[in-house]
Amino acid sequence: MKRLNLVSLTIFGMLFFSCKSEKDHLIKIQTRHGDMYAILFDETPKHKQNFIDLAETGRFDSTEFHRIIPEFMIQGGDVFGKEMLPKEEWYTIPSEIIPGLIHSKGMIAAARQGDNVNPERNSSGTQFYIVQGKVYSREELVTDMKLLSETFFKYIQLSSNIELKETYSRLYEMQEFDSLTQILLGEKQNLESFYGINLEKSMTSEQIEVYTTVGGAPHLDNEYTVFGQVVKGLEVIDKIANEKTGRGDKPLEPVLMKVTVEELSKAKISKEYGHSY
Repeated sequence: MKRLNLVSLTIFGMLFFSCKSEKDHLIKIQTRHGDMYAILFDETPKHKQNFIDLAETGRFDSTEFHRIIPEFMIQGGDVFGKEMLPKEEWYTIPSEIIPGLIHSKGMIAAARQGDNVNPERNSSGTQFYIVQGKVYSREELVTDMKLLSETFFKYIQLSSNIELKETYSRLYEMQEFDSLTQILLGEKQNLESFYGINLEKSMTSEQIEVYTTVGGAPHLDNEYTVFGQVVKGLEVIDKIANEKTGRGDKPLEPVLMKVTVEELSKAKISKEYGHSY
C-alpha cells in the first residue's frame, strides 16, 4: 500500500513539475474596447503555428474586426486585404475540425469559403472569428431548426392555417424573432405528427450543458476549425459586438487590433488566466 502511494505521489509530482516547466503561447489582442487574452489548441497545430507566425511578425497589427453580427461572432484579421496581396497569394490552411472543440462563447475559429467552392473546408490563411453567440433553451438545441422552419412554412400555406400564417407574418414584420422561434417550437409536435417526420437532432451532453449556460453558436459545430479560446476579456467581445454597423456588417467606426505573443509556463497561464490543460 505504501509502495502504491509512493508511486502515485511520484506520478503526481512528475505531472506537476512538467506543467510548471512546459510553456505555451499566450495571445494578446488589443483593441480600443480593451484587451483579450487567448490560448491556441495543440490539437490544431497548423492553425496554431500559422496564427503565432502572423502575430509575431506583426502582420495582424492594424487589421480590423471588419464583420460584426451581435449574438453570433466578431470577425477580423484580413491580412491579405491590408497588405493588398493579389488573390493568387491568398493561401489556405487544411481543415483541422476536431470533434469536441465546439463554438462556445469566446472560442476562436478560422473563417473560410463555403462548401460549394471549398468542399475540403480549408481555412482562410489569416481571417478568424471569435464567438459571442447566445444562450439557447434545451428544446432549441435538440431540434433541427432548419428542417422545422422549412416544414412550418409549407404547413402555413395550407388554407386551413391562414390565421397562423398571419400571426407569423405580423411578428416577422415587427422583428419579434424570439416570439417567432417560440411559435415554431410550439408547432413542432404537431408538424411531426402531420407530416410523419422526426425534427430532432443529436447533441452531446457537453453541447447541451455549454449552450444552455455559457452560450455560443452551435450551428457552426463540425463545420469550421476551432483552434483557440479567449481566456480573459470576454466582456471585450460583447463591447465590440455592440458596435453600430453598416453595409456588410462592417462597423461604422473601425475596430483595429494589435496582436502580440508571449511565451509563459502552462502553470502560470493556468493560475493567472484559469485555463486548464
